[in-house]
Amino acid sequence: MSRGARAGDALDALLEASVVGSFSRIGISVRSRVLPEFSDSQPPSAAGRVAVVTGATSGLGLAAASQLARHGWTVYFLARDRGRAERAQRKIGSADGSGTVGYGLADMEDQDSVRAFAREFCREHDRLDVLVHAAGTIHQRFAVNHAGIELTVAGQLVTPFLLTKLLLPTLLATAPSRVITVSSGGMYAQRVVPATLEMPPAKYRGVAAYARVKRAQVLLSREWARRIDPADVAFHAMHPGWADTPGLAASLPRFRWAARPILRTPDEGADTIVWLATAAPEHLGSGCFWHDRRPRSEYRLPWTQEDNPAAARHLWDSIERVAGS
Repeated sequence: MSRGARAGDALDALLEASVVGSFSRIGISVRSRVLPEFSDSQPPSAAGRVAVVTGATSGLGLAAASQLARHGWTVYFLARDRGRAERAQRKIGSADGSGTVGYGLADMEDQDSVRAFAREFCREHDRLDVLVHAAGTIHQRFAVNHAGIELTVAGQLVTPFLLTKLLLPTLLATAPSRVITVSSGGMYAQRVVPATLEMPPAKYRGVAAYARVKRAQVLLSREWARRIDPADVAFHAMHPGWADTPGLAASLPRFRWAARPILRTPDEGADTIVWLATAAPEHLGSGCFWHDRRPRSEYRLPWTQEDNPAAARHLWDSIERVAGS
């Protein structure tokens, strides 16, 4: 290893240990200059490649979809209503690329809506290279969907699991393909106990519920990777650091006000999503948790580690029962 590479690794380790340095725009600014993962700025040809992106009407999902379109990908995204979908389509399609941009109307907190989107997509398309789960909302008050599932769990665990399951035949037909789940650094503060994943109304706290579900997303991604041959479909989870998105402004306004000078742009937050979608598969493997183009530990606090080695399998079983098919 060269002296420069060792220095880059040392800087990266210092940033990662500092949290603020790692999660803020400081982290990606430094890492993009010193880490070899950032040295190749030209992704491979995107000719014919297809991505489906959830949460692409704003924030990180919009940034990721726009960057993929700029690289020439065909991008399909989900939106709750036609007005938001058409505005996002114009933004994504304005990227300087040749990628086609389409959308389907679906509510990620509604299993039936997601089933309808998946049926339509599979009927019209025989190729899917990358599925990106970027939808994510902090619900400040307890609420449930029509199936009685708390909305945070429904929209960020149950329906993403269901969508992956329904699109899996198309992903397998396009092998090697990838599924990328956008988690959050907030998940480091929580651990998952499948039986208590849904907070009861009297104890509900939106930020904690969100962080707990983001932790669960990482466990599920790892479990998908255990069950599916990485030569067919690779599964990746990542966290974007602190990015200045509409969701952050709406859900954590005080934090945004205090941290605004060091928040990442949505494009900086989405950088690793796009890199995971486009990098050569031999560099990625499957089942890792990523931040700024490098695998990271899933745990920073000892009490957040699962005390049951089978926790991910139990979580899978509980989500599969609720999601149905």
